[in-house]
Amino acid sequence: MKKTPVVTIIGTHQYGLNHNLQQNSGTGETIIGERFETAPGGKGANQAIAAARLGRM
Repeated sequence: MKKTPVVTIIGTHQYGLNHNLQQNSGTGETIIGERFETAPGGKGANQAIAAARLGRM
C-alpha cells in the first residue's frame, strides 16, 4: 500500500480590500466608490492552492 505524504502549510491567509474610484481623493475629501471587491491571497493560501493542484491535498 502506497503511503501518501502529509503536507503542512505554514503561512498567512489574507483578504485584500479593493475600492474602485473615478479619481483619487484630496486631503479630507470623501469620495463615493463605484465598486468594492475582496480578493483572497497570502503566502499560505497560495501554497495550499499549489499543493491541491499537485494532488497533495
